[in-house]
Amino acid sequence: LSSLNLMKFRKDVNGMMEFDVEAFAKASQIMITAMEIAVGNSSYPTPAIEQNSHDFRPLGIGFANLGALLMSRGLAYDSDEGRNLAGAITALLSGCTYEQSARIAEKIGPFAGFKVNREPALEVMRMHRKASYDMPTNGAPADLVSAAQKSWEHVVELGEKHGLRNAQISVVAPTGTIAFIMDCDTTGIEPDIALVKYKWLVGGGMLKIVNNTVPEALTRLGYSETERKDILEHIDKTDTIEGAQHLKPEHVSVFDCAFKAKNGTRSIHYMGHLRMMAAVQPFISGAISKTVNMPNEATVEEVEKVYMEGWKMGLKAIAIYRDGSKRQQALTTSKEKDSAKSNAEDKAAAEERQVEVPTVKVVPVAENVSAPRRRRLPDERRALTHRFMVGGHKGFITVGLYDDGTPGEVFITMAKEGSVISGLMDAFATSISIGLQYGVPLQVLVDKFVHVRFEPSGFTNNPNIRIAKSIVDYIFRWLALKFLSPQEQLAVGVNNVTVGESQQAEFPKAEEKPVMVAPVSQSDLFDAKSEKVSLTSTFNNTADAPACDTCGSIMVRNAACYKCLNCGSTSGCS
Repeated sequence: LSSLNLMKFRKDVNGMMEFDVEAFAKASQIMITAMEIAVGNSSYPTPAIEQNSHDFRPLGIGFANLGALLMSRGLAYDSDEGRNLAGAITALLSGCTYEQSARIAEKIGPFAGFKVNREPALEVMRMHRKASYDMPTNGAPADLVSAAQKSWEHVVELGEKHGLRNAQISVVAPTGTIAFIMDCDTTGIEPDIALVKYKWLVGGGMLKIVNNTVPEALTRLGYSETERKDILEHIDKTDTIEGAQHLKPEHVSVFDCAFKAKNGTRSIHYMGHLRMMAAVQPFISGAISKTVNMPNEATVEEVEKVYMEGWKMGLKAIAIYRDGSKRQQALTTSKEKDSAKSNAEDKAAAEERQVEVPTVKVVPVAENVSAPRRRRLPDERRALTHRFMVGGHKGFITVGLYDDGTPGEVFITMAKEGSVISGLMDAFATSISIGLQYGVPLQVLVDKFVHVRFEPSGFTNNPNIRIAKSIVDYIFRWLALKFLSPQEQLAVGVNNVTVGESQQAEFPKAEEKPVMVAPVSQSDLFDAKSEKVSLTSTFNNTADAPACDTCGSIMVRNAACYKCLNCGSTSGCS
């Protein structure tokens, strides 16, 4: 995916900033060429996805900052002129990029699946071309419309001769993250959420975000410097443009946003979102990622209507968000936190519906039947002793077992230990043993103590646990390997690699005798089974990756989210 900031493609024409058609077309062609090159040089999560990407070479170029572009030109988001301009820009974007795709196919051939899909693919191109002539043009610059129609003529002509290099070329991505990196006021195809919004930061504090396009829009609409200053001061004080001095009633809709301002009454109607998507969809290969904002009082019937109308308009995807459906949201139109507002509303509602509660006599319980009971081990019990080494430090773990084979006590002995370390390890092992005997599940203890990081740490002599972050981390990963099922190990974030060893503890019987094991050369390790394992390593970009919440390791990007290669945790959406 890639997106272009529409506000960057403007030029000064007689003192007015107009859309630069030539620069936008050129940038689109350069970008799609770079994306096409990336198809063969990218890593893919599965062989099936890789094969599909190489066979059909689907791409997804799009744009961002449409809402700001419309506002800067004095056009309302929910207006025919605004929709016509958006449709023309999208037509030019897809037309220029498909034209470039056909020119690439002329040099190095079409995508592998083009031959069997030739007629359907070219028919889609003809439909795009027809839509470019059928789209309304009121509000769209004549040179923009002409360039879009000409590009689609070239697409059909070149496509019939040489084919297409890419089966899909364009989408409208949400750009929720990259839009701010690109210095956009609005994301993707969205209007602005509000002229003034507040972002609550995870570490505490609040960030006030102000729309930077309002001054330019007021200039475009013909307001003087003094009038603009008064209107901007009104926005700064009230967080809304409604009621501002000098603002003409016919211009208020230009500044309508997705959410109603805290001190305002206006917002874009949810059908306005659908109509904007319908104006753009005929020129998009894929779908449009866009939120259809609905008021809190929206009914089930209205939601159903939105889906039905979207289907009738030919939309491929709809995402509805009803205001207030989440207790907290990242961006708000008020300085007050959503949770504080919700608590105040809940308290007020509770006061309104207060009723007299009959008095209930409480009888004290004679005995606490839920008190934990200690399950002691028998005086003679089976035990398992394991020798380990972490970062050059040698130690021993002894696990006492119940008759059913589950652990009931743990002893830890470190070689060359001092009195302090010895006392600490004994106390720690005793606390774990008491927890096990009182019924604390081993899975809970493992979940609590794995990935604890302190020295000594480093490589181990256990082929199933290559690296340990600490002695405690090693101990509980080893306990998980011995006494937890593979499913339980994954649930607590233990990503052990088993090398020829059972997951459950097994003990040699008395009659078993040691046997001689033939030495194995290093080359013999690569047997038929190991040859089936892919040794291909992929580059994982961690430049912007956060630390894992579970184990603290640096995560790697996984599509739009992040995953941890150490413990398997994800950032929540994959």
